[in-house]
Amino acid sequence: MASILVLDDDPLIQRLIMVTATEFGHEALAASTLAEGMALCRDRAFDIVFLDVLLPDGNGLDSIPTLRGRPRPPEIVIITGHGDPAGANMAIRHGAWDFLTKPLSLDKLQLILNRVMAFRQQRQAAGPAGKELRNIVGESQALRACLDLATQAAASDINVLLLGETGTGKEVFARAIHEGSTRAAKPFVTMDCASATESLLESQLFGHTRGSFTGADQDRDGVVRLAHRGTLFLDEVGELPVTLQRSFLRVLETRRFRPIGARTEIPSDFRLIAATNRNLIEMASMDLFRTDLLYRLNGITLTLPPLRERKEDIPLLCRHFVKALCARYDACGKAVSDDLMEALLQYDWPGNVRELGHALERAFAASRGEPKIFAGHLPLDIRMAVARSRLHQDTDQVSAKPGEVTAFGARAYQSYRDFKDTSEKAYLTGLLKASANVSEAARLSGLSRGHLYQLLKKHGLET
Repeated sequence: MASILVLDDDPLIQRLIMVTATEFGHEALAASTLAEGMALCRDRAFDIVFLDVLLPDGNGLDSIPTLRGRPRPPEIVIITGHGDPAGANMAIRHGAWDFLTKPLSLDKLQLILNRVMAFRQQRQAAGPAGKELRNIVGESQALRACLDLATQAAASDINVLLLGETGTGKEVFARAIHEGSTRAAKPFVTMDCASATESLLESQLFGHTRGSFTGADQDRDGVVRLAHRGTLFLDEVGELPVTLQRSFLRVLETRRFRPIGARTEIPSDFRLIAATNRNLIEMASMDLFRTDLLYRLNGITLTLPPLRERKEDIPLLCRHFVKALCARYDACGKAVSDDLMEALLQYDWPGNVRELGHALERAFAASRGEPKIFAGHLPLDIRMAVARSRLHQDTDQVSAKPGEVTAFGARAYQSYRDFKDTSEKAYLTGLLKASANVSEAARLSGLSRGHLYQLLKKHGLET
């Protein structure tokens, strides 16, 4: 028997799903607001959550990361009154199982319910996808989603593509996937595709024989051969020249290669993990990256979140780096001050985790024999950025209506979401005044009656 939550403010939808679930022997509860639904989810674990998008107290899509971050996350089926491709993409990307539009037919609901339960029961019977990955610090929901995918990748030999800004930890994830795989005892070989010229890259990839070009005074193995039975990590794969992309694509397809100057091909059984901070899809559209190679690379794609989107991990990362520095410099007991932690949380970290690690190492060195690290030990550029951030916060706190100039000369604006809600409500109010009935309002606005009713309900407007 499964436990099901229907999070929708439409009583008819609630009744339809609950009756259908009960007929299949499941237990079903209903909630009409996000607050009520989240409270139920905190008190108990649900197997399936049918989640509406437009709820009286917010957007249901915003709650997906919280639901998926639960210790035993439910499968989420989005239900909404109007189709929205962007919303569907967001829902699936954040872990929703499916995206359905109203009105819901009984047959379709039963089919979805059966499929979701079959999927969940099979996953639970199979147990964890693989060994828990080590050496990755953080507990944020954004990071846990990446860890789930990385664990799945470690349990197979499928190619992995790691995306993310510079410094987000792509090599750390690559090494963790390797160490969690069946190839952990074999070599983990790395190559930076942005570190050399095209001719040198070819030699680094495939190796060369003695005398194959000027300066080749001995045979040398390339990374493809060195990674035999292990893992090959290609960093900055977006920098791989187009002429080499074709050669490497053939190696991926055949797992055979020919060193420069050699007459015969050599086999290599390697597992590929590639990483880049560039948009490969955009590069492919401009003929800067081969589309067929891109398809080969992204067997499993992990997009690592920037540090500014998971600031709740900064205290854990700070303690991790300081502990490692204490061990390296034999300085046990070095403490972290409250003002240092406040500064770390206020800074946006454009260089991400790598920049945080370097900043803490410099602060550690600046504190020398002192027992505690303070914000004053941080590099000057970070301290200046934090000071500017605090000044902006003080400016924002000065009372001013939207559009007015504050005492500091800055213009005070409401958030985009507040502006959108205010403008939407004003438009709907004027639309109702200009219309004789809902049908005319729908015709004038170009909205469907169902969508219009949802917007009116969202803003508490009566027809």
